[in-house]
Amino acid sequence: MNPALGVFFHWLGGLASASFYVPYRGVKHWAWETYWLVGGFFSWIIAPWIIALVMTRDLMRVLHEAPASSLFWAYVFGVLWGLGGLTFGLTMRYLGMSLGMAMVLGYTAAFGTLMPPIFRGVFASEVLGTHSGLVILLGVAVCLLGIAVAGAAGVSKEREMSTEQKRSSIKEFDLKKGVVVATFSGVMSACFAYGLAAGDPIKAITIQHRTPVLWQGLPVLVVVLAGGFTTNFIWCLILNIRNRTGYQYFESEIRGKVPARNEEHILETATDAPAEEMAVAVAVAQEPAVRAPMLANYLLSALAGTTWYMQFFFYTMGETQMGRYKFSSWTLHMASIIIFSTLWGIALSEWKGAGSKTKLLVAFSLLVLVSSTIIVGYGNYIGSSH
Repeated sequence: MNPALGVFFHWLGGLASASFYVPYRGVKHWAWETYWLVGGFFSWIIAPWIIALVMTRDLMRVLHEAPASSLFWAYVFGVLWGLGGLTFGLTMRYLGMSLGMAMVLGYTAAFGTLMPPIFRGVFASEVLGTHSGLVILLGVAVCLLGIAVAGAAGVSKEREMSTEQKRSSIKEFDLKKGVVVATFSGVMSACFAYGLAAGDPIKAITIQHRTPVLWQGLPVLVVVLAGGFTTNFIWCLILNIRNRTGYQYFESEIRGKVPARNEEHILETATDAPAEEMAVAVAVAQEPAVRAPMLANYLLSALAGTTWYMQFFFYTMGETQMGRYKFSSWTLHMASIIIFSTLWGIALSEWKGAGSKTKLLVAFSLLVLVSSTIIVGYGNYIGSSH
């Protein structure tokens, strides 16, 4: 057990999550649902299975010996996590990027961190009843503060936009609907943490099969991500049919014009939600035929999908270093993703032209979020030294 190493692993996971969408920027002429599903095969099926088969022992026997209830709930929570991702897009439509993201991430961080120990009945004894648990709880609160400040930075930026820009970015603003959907999306997105917790018996079995402790979470990812794949696969197929884009997997000649992507919102969020195309179907005007670079598109999507998976590869490694306070890993994960997503936004000029107040809020949010990871790591260190 090494909490400092655990924090480092979670930072690596956050970097992977914040970076995975960058290769998608190079995909040409494919609709969102096409490249998202191609990348998703690598995120949720190919990478989890290959890495688990290589890094753990007796994967198939471990899954065969696992309790049916553990497999069932790990899978179901993966499906529910996928629903949280889908509804995240509606949150953006009703509340806008900044306010919607802050609300969803706040719910996700809080519920994903605190519900597992509450469900296991150890919240009072191990969290409220110990000094280290209270320090970790403080770190969770600081993380939520950082998310709120990041949301305030986004709201400040939106206030600096012209009326026309605001109308184009939030065409369907509806606070009541937005709050309801954000609550649902945030709670459902936290289900990934519940799925990992439901897989604890699988971790115990894989250790019995002499898999090193560091890799014990990889078989659980196979099950949880299968659930997430189910939700996203169904939704992408619906969009393929609705938008008549299914042929793009096999034909390079593109029929009509694929709607342009909004580059400012190109990076996915900490919920890794398919927010960009939670969307209504777009009427596509017929234009002269263009050809998609099929090999490049498949390779870039594969790279993006594998990078996405690496966030949870490092997450499971970091979780092993947190001891009995492994529930705090979710806070570290969320904070790390937002930190590196913000840094990517700065690198890609997302905040270019923002006022001094907005830039100050961005800097302060980074400081607060980094501090939250240090506080949580310190709380785990105190717990490990007793």
